[in-house]
Amino acid sequence: MRAHEAGALHGNDAAPTWLPYPTDVNALIPGLWSSTTRRDAEGTVTVGGVDVHRIAQEVGTPAFVLDEEDFRVRARSFRDAFTEALRPYAGAGVYYAGKAFLCSAVARWVDEDGLGLDVCTGGELAVALRAGFPPERIALHGNNKSDAEIRRALEAGVGRVVIDSLDEIDQVASIAAELGVRAAVMLRVTTGVEAHTHEFIATAHEDQKFGLSITGGGALEAVRRTLAADALELVGLHSHIGSQIFDTGGFEVAARRVLDLVAQIRAELDHTIDQLDLGGGFGVMYNTQHTPSSPEELARGIADIVAKECRDLELDVPHLSFEPGRAIAGPSTQTLYSVGTVKDVRLGGPHHRVYVSVDGGMSDNVRTALYDADYSCLLTGRVSDAAPEVVRVVGKHCESGDIVVKDEYLPSDVGRGDLLSVPVTGAYCYSLASNYNHVPRPPVVAVRDGEIRTLIRRETEDDLLGLDQG
Repeated sequence: MRAHEAGALHGNDAAPTWLPYPTDVNALIPGLWSSTTRRDAEGTVTVGGVDVHRIAQEVGTPAFVLDEEDFRVRARSFRDAFTEALRPYAGAGVYYAGKAFLCSAVARWVDEDGLGLDVCTGGELAVALRAGFPPERIALHGNNKSDAEIRRALEAGVGRVVIDSLDEIDQVASIAAELGVRAAVMLRVTTGVEAHTHEFIATAHEDQKFGLSITGGGALEAVRRTLAADALELVGLHSHIGSQIFDTGGFEVAARRVLDLVAQIRAELDHTIDQLDLGGGFGVMYNTQHTPSSPEELARGIADIVAKECRDLELDVPHLSFEPGRAIAGPSTQTLYSVGTVKDVRLGGPHHRVYVSVDGGMSDNVRTALYDADYSCLLTGRVSDAAPEVVRVVGKHCESGDIVVKDEYLPSDVGRGDLLSVPVTGAYCYSLASNYNHVPRPPVVAVRDGEIRTLIRRETEDDLLGLDQG
């Protein structure tokens, strides 16, 4: 049975073993911050040429600050790395995983930069279509798609629907026949690979909701049924092993098992699978524990793995596609907060904990509570000569588990009114944001070349009350 969050995270003022004592508590740690993040001569952090004081003054706090240049360079880096690595074979495609963070502007950037777009609900599809994203470059995922979602996707002409169950084969086939179209589909298969990540974001082991089991025979049966359905065109197989993955080891095992299935389909059903989607899940650096691989390293490693397995099975290397989301969106964004209360809590004997409260919390970043995620943070409105001290950054919500950063060194003179930034919050923070305690969600602003542009405005009390029909 899980312990209560406050108890599980309870401790003294000793830093965790992985957290190094800073030589400079004001320094921007390389890898944690977007590419245009700097400290100016006065000690204020700037992003995209805009200083955080100006952001706080113009849009308030908390606010998600998205470095547009960083986001788009990362997107193009994945596109180029996988295109180049798979050029000697049947080529590659990269789909941005919209569930990480999606709005109309981001959809347009992804389109302009030549990536596809992966959506997993009707709402995400609606954003993509409103932004004018080419539907033929959209993939629709989801383990429990509604009839309305499937119908809208087929009417729009999405490039592929990823089928997740035997039931869904009949569901998609029926709607496609009704519309008089032949739906291009992939089958999501479960490889049994357990990625070394949090149990809630490991998605290829057998005991979870996604996919059709290879070992249990469901995947092969799904192929049989799809090939027999006149309204369906089987364009390939899909496999995703999880998220926040730092090496290619899991992909090696997964690719072997999927390609074994491809060989079985060829031998038993006389059908050639010429497209594979190996998902995404590429990890990012949330703190100094993490050492993510570059897009080039990932692309070369996975290309070599697939090519070797295909040689062993006497298969042609299929066209491969990938779905990075976190690795593009995550490092591009920081959340800017204002500090409120600072509380030094005595824990008995010499032990104590310093709690630094900010004006957001689990309503804009629930990942610490949900996934036990470890974030970093930094005073970004000024520099300080005060000695570093381990603090816990918490939010304003009525929960003991409302923790943003479990442990980090900040200057010991941190106080009310300071500006504090948490980096690498571009993925799954706004997407998972809520109105817990009736707190309006923060805005998302893009910064570039000294300009601020609001992508998603701050919610207001009128927005909250507008849904209340009482």
